[in-house]
Amino acid sequence: MKKIKTRDRILNTSLLLFNSLGEPNVTTLLISDEMEISPGNLYYHFKSKGDIVEELFQAYEAEMLDLLAVPEDADVPMDQFSFFLHLLFEAVARYRFLYQDLVNVLSRYDRLQVRFRRILKKKGEAFKVLCESFRRQGIMSIPEEELASLCEQLTLTVCYWSSFDTLSHLEDREAVDPGRGVYQMLHLLLPYLDDDEQDQLRLTSHIYYR
Repeated sequence: MKKIKTRDRILNTSLLLFNSLGEPNVTTLLISDEMEISPGNLYYHFKSKGDIVEELFQAYEAEMLDLLAVPEDADVPMDQFSFFLHLLFEAVARYRFLYQDLVNVLSRYDRLQVRFRRILKKKGEAFKVLCESFRRQGIMSIPEEELASLCEQLTLTVCYWSSFDTLSHLEDREAVDPGRGVYQMLHLLLPYLDDDEQDQLRLTSHIYYR
C-alpha cells in the first residue's frame, strides 16, 4: 500500500479539523498533535496555517472551476442537472469550512477574496447557461427579468446552504447532508417548468430528501 506523503497527510488532517472544529479554532500545534508529528516537521512543509488554507483553497478552486465549465451550447436534461447539483454540493461539503465561516475566512486571508469572487461569478454564469438550455429545449418558461433573480438565488443557496444546514446540528458538524441542498435547489426551478418536467422533478427530488 502506497504511503501517503507527510505533506498530503497535513492537508488531509487540516481539512478534517477545519471542517469539524471550524478553521479559526484550529492551530498548527493542534494539527501536529493530531498527526503525532513535531511542530517543526509541520513547519518544514508549511510555514503557517495560512499556507495550509491557501493550498486547500487551491484544490477546492480547481475542482469548482472544472465543475462549473458548462458548455454554452449543451442541451442539458433535467436528470443531468440534478447530478450536477449533487456534485456541486458534495464539493462544497468537502471544503465546508470555507462556507461555514466564509466572511471571516476571506477577511483574514485577503489573497483568496478575488479568487472566491471569481468562483461566485462562475456559479451564476453556470446556472444561467443551464437555465438557458432548459428554455431552449422548451421545458422551462421564465421571463428574462426573473432569470437573473433565479440564478442569483441558486448561487446564494449553494453558498449558504452549508451554514444553514450546520445550524440544525451544531453538536455534530460532521453530520452534513448535501442531498437536502440538492432538494431545495431543484424546487427553486419547479414553478418555471412545464407539467411533465415538474412531475419528473418531483420524483427525482425525493431521492435527495431525507
